[in-house]
Amino acid sequence: MRRILAGLFLILIMTSCAGNTAVATGLPPAVPFFTATPSNTPTPIPPEMEIIHPTPTPFTYTVVQGDTLIGIAGRFGITPEELIIANPGVQAAALPVGTKLIIPASNATSPESLPTPIPLSIQPARCWTESDGGLWCFALVPNQYADTLENLSAKFTLLDVGGNEIASGTAFGLLDILPPGESMTLAVHFLPSEKTGVSVVFQMLTAIRLLPGDIRYLPAIPENTLVMVDTSGRTAQVSGRVILPGAGTANILWVLATAYDADGNVVGVRRWESPSVLTADAPVSFDFLVSSVGPSIDRVDFLAEARP
Repeated sequence: MRRILAGLFLILIMTSCAGNTAVATGLPPAVPFFTATPSNTPTPIPPEMEIIHPTPTPFTYTVVQGDTLIGIAGRFGITPEELIIANPGVQAAALPVGTKLIIPASNATSPESLPTPIPLSIQPARCWTESDGGLWCFALVPNQYADTLENLSAKFTLLDVGGNEIASGTAFGLLDILPPGESMTLAVHFLPSEKTGVSVVFQMLTAIRLLPGDIRYLPAIPENTLVMVDTSGRTAQVSGRVILPGAGTANILWVLATAYDADGNVVGVRRWESPSVLTADAPVSFDFLVSSVGPSIDRVDFLAEARP
């Protein structure tokens, strides 16, 4: 589905193996993976964001590997013809990964299959300024439902002291799905602005329940994770491995690392993509850098996503 924001920031300390956590420090300073080096005195915007929950507005679906026009239409209870009419220029024989399709409503669509965004109890995180005046904003989206959620997206809008819009940006989940009981950060970057005293409006756009029987995803579990924080406290080397508890072969594997400070604010996130396939007999190891655009990190959480 979405492919944006390939890298970022982080710091911390955390090791998790069978529920155990350990801390290690002392690596030489590392270069942050993404964006300019964070300011030494990061300035947070107050976390009191206005949150607008989703409404049944036109739904956009992002094509992933293995999708077909007929399959997408059937999944949302519409005909292929209706899907083509809503997306002029789309060819059934060529659906590049990453293509965004408008999913129209249909009289034949049952209420259960309507792609209506569901309400979520968003936990907004802070925005952090960079040394050049740029701004990174994060919002944490927990999945409190028993079902897996798919196609998370949201809009961040910056307002000046008079309530006038300065800038806005759309953020997509760095993973296509969010399992029950887990949380995913949505992030957006704003270029430097001369405006001061900004506030943030956060509007959830899409968050769809994954329909039962969907075979586009395989279970994947990160384990033996280790985080080594450098002497600056702003960058860390994270490592571990991902296992596949069931049958099948995952040709696409992503690992998402999210860093938090001592107050529970998101300060960095990065997605890593595996160059190797994942099977039950062949776990995949990962090792990459994450950096923080805010203060030092208190913990790091990991999520993994695997697709055939």
